[in-house]
Amino acid sequence: MTLQHIHPRRKDRSQGEDWIRALLRRGGAGVLVTVNSGRPVPIPLNYVYSEARNAIYLHTARMGETRGNLPGPAALCVYEMGRMLPADEALEFGVEYKSVVVYGTGSVVEDPEEAEAALVLIMEKYAPHLKAGVDYRPVSPEEIRRTAVLRVDIEGWSGKAKTEPPEFPGAYRFEDVREG
Repeated sequence: MTLQHIHPRRKDRSQGEDWIRALLRRGGAGVLVTVNSGRPVPIPLNYVYSEARNAIYLHTARMGETRGNLPGPAALCVYEMGRMLPADEALEFGVEYKSVVVYGTGSVVEDPEEAEAALVLIMEKYAPHLKAGVDYRPVSPEEIRRTAVLRVDIEGWSGKAKTEPPEFPGAYRFEDVREG
C-alpha cells in the first residue's frame, strides 16, 4: 500500500516525511482515536512508531471500548506545544507547535511474538536506560495474555509546524505562567 501524505490547509506549515518520522520517534504520548457506532472515541496513550512495519504500536487493557472498536479505522495525533505568541488583539494570539496526525487501520495484535516484540519496543522507547533481565523482569507469556497490544497500520499522515524566531516580542511558555 502506498503511504498517502496529506497536506494541511496551511501548506506553508506542511512538513515532509523525514520530519514526520522524527516527531513520531520522539513524541511522548499521543491521542488514539477509534470509532464506535459513528462516534469518535479519543484516548491518550503511550505509543511507539515502528519504521520497519510502518505502524504504531500501543497497549491497553484486554477489555474495553478502545479494544472493542478494532479492527477498524484509527488515527493518532502526536503534538508538541511551543511558546505562546501574544498580539495586540486576542484573536491574533498564536502558539508555536509541531504535530503529526496518522491515519490508518487499527487492529488487536493476536500473534504473541509480535505482541512481545511491540512491548519490547515500547519499553526501549520509554525506559532506554533500563535493561530487561537486569533492571526489570522481561514480559512473560502470561502478561501478554493479560494485556492488549494494538497496531495502527499507517495509510496516510500529515505533519505541520509553526515556529517563530527566538526574539518574538513577548513570547512565553504556557507552563511558566499558569497557576498550579
